[in-house]
Amino acid sequence: MTELVRIAPGALTIGRPLPWDVYDADGNILLRQGYVIQTDSQLEQLFERGRFKPRKIERPQEETFEDTRDRNPFADYPDLLHSLEATLKAITDSDPSAQKRLLGLARMIERTCTESPDATLALVHLYSIGPVIHEQILFYAILCQFIGRQFGLEEKRVAVLTAAALTANLALVPIADKLNASNTVLNDEQRGVIRKHPERSIQALQAAGIDNKLLLTIIAQHHEQADGSGYPKGLSGTEIRPEAEILALAERYVAMITKRAYRQRMNVADARKLIANLADGKFRPAIPKALLQILGEYPPGILVRLDNNEVGVVTRRPVRARGPFVKAIFGPRGNRYTGTFERDTSEPDFGIQSLEEPEVMPSMDFSLVWGFRS
Repeated sequence: MTELVRIAPGALTIGRPLPWDVYDADGNILLRQGYVIQTDSQLEQLFERGRFKPRKIERPQEETFEDTRDRNPFADYPDLLHSLEATLKAITDSDPSAQKRLLGLARMIERTCTESPDATLALVHLYSIGPVIHEQILFYAILCQFIGRQFGLEEKRVAVLTAAALTANLALVPIADKLNASNTVLNDEQRGVIRKHPERSIQALQAAGIDNKLLLTIIAQHHEQADGSGYPKGLSGTEIRPEAEILALAERYVAMITKRAYRQRMNVADARKLIANLADGKFRPAIPKALLQILGEYPPGILVRLDNNEVGVVTRRPVRARGPFVKAIFGPRGNRYTGTFERDTSEPDFGIQSLEEPEVMPSMDFSLVWGFRS
């Protein structure tokens, strides 16, 4: 059995789903991925007793960096984050494996999005309460996959866009979590780091031998804006690659639905309104439109209250005038169901009444709710 590792302080927080299963020292499961810690005492007990299994893959002699198993996005989530962290470190260290790692990770994300699109989109919403920088970067890459395809980019360009999403914020990684946790105004030095991060990320990539021209252009331009108000060069209109605008929109959406120390997160309905407004001058209109089409009115991973007063999580987007589909987890009187019951919200009794925005997410076994076998 893989050696179990003690959970480090800060790895778990109240109100946020567990990113992986937690075990006791003997290897028995204490809590499943998706469980939400409710109290300080629960948190302390987990730090005292809890262990997790670090990712460990036996590699053939010819080292590869791509996992070809069937994709369950929830089971893969810790592995994707681990791979991302290792890839960014390899780039920073100018490791010869950096390019292979980046391409392998981009392909893993592509397969995950293609094979399990609704569950992969759900990751973005289930873990958006207070994501660390590596989670945010993973969300950017997932959204870029979906937006790029909906916008009509060919496969090769979507692949490069995904790699750009994974690396564009490389220079911000050391400080991003600290900035997100701060409720003070940025100082001049921090603003300077932020404005220079595209250039510094490009320099790190080039030093690691990654010099794809489109990749570097996307990163260089992803903070430019169609009306000329962006940076670093104040480009406008068609001077900006559509891939750069797609990455910018993915970052913008994640920022909207993510909680920060200095503001609350936005609900999906308000975020959709803002995205619709971005088509007016800031972006090519087809790009915000593509994201809105992907999300639908109720994207997977959000909680809703139904007309019969049940509360559930959206698991699938509409198909042929049916749906979106919801797994009910609370009964009309607020009682927690022992299982989950699928509701087609296009049926009269199960229409969506409102979004639910609890202070603390309810615990769910995500793999089970989305129908994956452990």
